[in-house]
Order: sequence, then structure tokens, then C-alpha cells
Amino acid sequence: MFESLSNKLQNVFRNLRGLGKISESNVSDSLREVRLALLDADVNFKVARDFIDKIKDKAIGQQVIQSIHPGQQVIKIIQDELVVLLGSESKGLELSGNPACILMVGLHGSGKTTSSGKLARLLEKQGRSPLLVAVDVYRPAAMDQLESLGQKLNIPVFVRRGETDVIKIAREALNYAQVQQRNTLIFDTAGRLQIDEPLVQELVRLKELVKPQEILLVLDAATGQEAVNVATHFDQALNITGAILTKLDGDARGGAALSLKSVTGKPIKFMGVGEKLEDFEPFHPERMATRILGMGDVVSLVEKAAENVDIDDAQRLEEKMRKGQFTLEDFLEQLRAMKKMGSLESIVGMLPGGSNMLKGVDINKSEKEFKRMEAMICAMTPKERRHPQILNARRRLRIAGGSGVKVSELNNLMNRFSQMQQMMKKMGKLQKMMGRMGGAAPGLFPR
Repeated sequence: MFESLSNKLQNVFRNLRGLGKISESNVSDSLREVRLALLDADVNFKVARDFIDKIKDKAIGQQVIQSIHPGQQVIKIIQDELVVLLGSESKGLELSGNPACILMVGLHGSGKTTSSGKLARLLEKQGRSPLLVAVDVYRPAAMDQLESLGQKLNIPVFVRRGETDVIKIAREALNYAQVQQRNTLIFDTAGRLQIDEPLVQELVRLKELVKPQEILLVLDAATGQEAVNVATHFDQALNITGAILTKLDGDARGGAALSLKSVTGKPIKFMGVGEKLEDFEPFHPERMATRILGMGDVVSLVEKAAENVDIDDAQRLEEKMRKGQFTLEDFLEQLRAMKKMGSLESIVGMLPGGSNMLKGVDINKSEKEFKRMEAMICAMTPKERRHPQILNARRRLRIAGGSGVKVSELNNLMNRFSQMQQMMKKMGKLQKMMGRMGGAAPGLFPR
């Protein structure tokens, strides 16, 4: 996420930490590097200039210059100002009506339809009853895609094929929602390759009819500063309430995220961080700032874990680990739980220093290795998973053939698993020994 910008800012920070004294000269040199990094990330030049001016005013104050750790003080100032630039605090949805209405607007290809499905999934998890409404009458594929998403999510989709009157479709959808007791309507509107007057007027009429509580502009994060120009046009016509940034798992440079709030005054409310329907998160300025600065986002990682890991299952597995009874079935369960949390890259990227850990690592290769490990374990019988010591040469040959791998790969997996089991047994014995001594290895096996 914003890898190039993050790397450049971390280099600046390394230089700042090494400074014994802070002067106006060396602060200016460091901030010049920060400004160049922002401009290279396609941040609006006025936003970048104002950002640097604010930091400079605070960084060359007498209190910072005389600080015991002046470099750390400047880093903290940059972090605080970055949070302000991104919006200061998280802004949720305002859904007061019954039904509440949300207009999803944006250019063609920005990810409106997929984001509509992701948002519906999130709202349903929060206890609401969403209805997806297809009002893109110009692109039949959009209706097909929305229906497909609805089927995957088991969320109803209102479609009127052959009807070209958007207002009529919206009016029928409102009536349908009342009958079916759906309290949140998400309108997937039509997009264009560029903003034009017919598109804007159609959206204005739709807004007048449904009176939406939220008008969310869906922006492709990879479009950089141009996304801000698009946001300005839509905001002037519709008075948008916020934005959704999509494709943040790609090669986005950061210009849209860092410029949007300053230029439009409207917050980023959600972000798409992958292709899966669960790869959709509320936007937290402070957490995003720490990700960009290479400090990780442990809070979001814990939230993902809490969402995807059952506490009772985790305690049961912890008990088995402590007793040295961890089996290949348990290992398979852990692999699948980790897959639910997202890609390996996204998980490691949330750890402090995670971006540095990923340097030189072939993520695609690692992801494929996890899939091959899963395939090998799935090719075993339940008895073989619980008692891997029975895996003789004949059984290993069968399992390797069934999972499409070489026997040597299976042997490597079994060796690594055996080493892991032995380590768990040693830790279990250590805990018992510490317990007999009265004490304590607190937190060794946290409950």
C-alpha cells in the first residue's frame, strides 16, 4: 500500500533519527525530501506545499531544537500532520431513514459495482437489511455482476431488465424495500469514461427522488491526483458525503488519499484492499498514517483476527499445543483461518516494519506454497492427519500424486511439521517446570 511513498518517507526518518542536533537548515533539507516524495506520489502540489509549511513551522520551534530527541520530535510532527491531512478521524455512515438510501457514484471502471456488494456485506454484518439496486441501465454487464454478487452474499438485488427509466426503477425499488422490509438501499448507478452533463443530470434527478443519506464517490486510488479533480466535479453537482478508495492493494501512489480531504473537505469513509468481498475496511486516518510511515497497523490486524478466528477454537488449539497434541488437522485449520484474514502481503504489511520484511520476498511464491501445503494435507485421510507417524513410503507416494506435488515436497512439509511439534512439546515442558518452581513465565501461553 503506497509502497514507493512509504519507502521514501522511511529513508527520511532514518536520516532524522541520526541527527544529533536540529537546525533550520537540516530540517529544511529533510522536509524537501518529504515534499519531493509527496509530489512523486501525485499529491496535489498546493496540498504538499501547505503540509510542508505546517511541519516546518512546528519543527523549527525552540522546544523541538532543544529537545533531547529532536529527530524523533520532528518525526512525530510529520506523523500528526499526516493524520490531519488524511482526515483526522474516522467518519462512519449516517443512515437515519427507513429505508436509508446510499447512492454509489463514480466513473466507469472505478469499482462501483464491486464496492456496492462489499458495502452491503459489511452493513449486513452490522445488523442491517440491505437491498442492492441496479440503476445502471446502459451496461447490462453491471446488472449481471450485481446479481452475481447478491447471490454470493445471499443479499437480494432489485433489477428491471429492459427498463431504461432510472427514476421508475428507483421508485419501484423503494416500494419493494417497504414490502420486503429491507432498511438500507444501495443504488449502483451508471458511470462514464469521463464526467458529462447527461450523467450528472440523471444523478441529480435520482438524488431528488430517493433523498439519500449518503452519496459515496467511488474512486480508483491508482488515478492519483486526477481522482481529486473527479471528486471536485461530483461534489459540486451532488454534494457528496464521502468517498470510497478502491484498489489500494495495487500500485496506488497515494495522491488521491493524501489530497482528497484537503481539496474537497469530504472524508474517505471506506477503502477496498483486495478483490475478495471481505477485502473492504472503514478508513481510519491514524491507522493509514502509520501504515504509510512503515509503523504497521496492529489494531486493524487484531480486528481482522477477531472477526475470523473463533475464541473457543483458539483456546482449544492453544491447549493442544501446550500438551504437544497439535495435529495436521489443526495445522490445516490454522492455514484456512489465516486465508480468511486476507493475503499474506496484507497481513504482514500490518505489522510494524512489515514492509521491510517483505523486501526481497516473492509473495506470490509464498502464497502458492501455502496452497500446496493445504492440498497435501487435504489429500490425506483423517487418520493420517491425526497420526502422521503412519505415513510410510507407499502412503506418501499416494498423497503426493493426489495433491500434484513431488514426494520430496511432502517430505519437506512433514519434516517442518515434526520440528514444530517438538518445539511445542519443549515449550509445554518449560511451562510445567516454571509452574512447579512457583512462578512464572507470564504470558508464555496467554489465555
